[in-house]
Amino acid sequence: MQTISAAVPPAHRTPPRPRRGNQHRGAIAILLGPFLVLFALFYLIPIGYSVYQSLFTIERVGTFGAPQQVFGGLTQYQQVLANSDFWASIGRVLMFFCVSVPVQLGLALVFALLLDSAVPKGRRFFRLVFFAPYAVPGAIAALMWAFLYVPSLSPFPAIAENVNLLGSGLLMFALANIVNWVYTGYNMLIIYSALQAIPGELTEAARMDGAGQFRIAWSIKIPIVAPALILTGVFAIIGTLQLFNEPTVFRLFSNAVSSDYTPNMMVYATSNVPNYHLAAAYSVVLALATCVLSFAFLKITQKRAMA
Repeated sequence: MQTISAAVPPAHRTPPRPRRGNQHRGAIAILLGPFLVLFALFYLIPIGYSVYQSLFTIERVGTFGAPQQVFGGLTQYQQVLANSDFWASIGRVLMFFCVSVPVQLGLALVFALLLDSAVPKGRRFFRLVFFAPYAVPGAIAALMWAFLYVPSLSPFPAIAENVNLLGSGLLMFALANIVNWVYTGYNMLIIYSALQAIPGELTEAARMDGAGQFRIAWSIKIPIVAPALILTGVFAIIGTLQLFNEPTVFRLFSNAVSSDYTPNMMVYATSNVPNYHLAAAYSVVLALATCVLSFAFLKITQKRAMA
């Protein structure tokens, strides 16, 4: 048998289509350019500069000699790791996390589920009411609540005199109250947005099967919005380790708040000495601790979600 070649002549072959991605490289660069520039200027460069500053120390020749900046390597980090006050401040904010965040996220979830259910009326009004405290700056919110806590200024002096919320015993709960008042509505909006993305067919099918509002929320809504809850948990970890405004304001009203009460306050106090190199080392270690805790939280929650 004679073999017949089925090859197509080169003149009749269809030329390969150019990749579409190559056609839009200019547009992608234009759209991403401003973000990348701002990201580098206000995020990457400050981080790099902090790491650079943390590698230097100040030395003096003699008692009254002029200070000189010399390369010290990891000397500043050795001081940070050996400073018990710094780790005590991290322990305080972790305790604050345990006191504040479960209540904050629990209330945010309950409020979001209530707004998403068919029971309440005036959803827009209540959504605005829950979110309104987030518009108040943290320092102003701390001043407002501090005036309520001080017996001589509080409109409820009998309660303020008998319950010392500015003392060392209840100070953590007083701070948690302020933070929860401000950020519960913000977290509620994140969870509420996730609830709005749930297809209506799921909840309608559950109602036809006889499920009530509680059963629908527990078996359908909460598992679906679990990623939003994890996201708010990560935000809470980052915000807790950066706690600064509220305890700084409380220093005006309470002796229980020291200059190293939180890690950020310790960084600020160290930079005012001034010891910028040690403050930079504190900042780098704090940033690494935040990354480690956030990553560990994500891993733990993801394993439980997959189990």
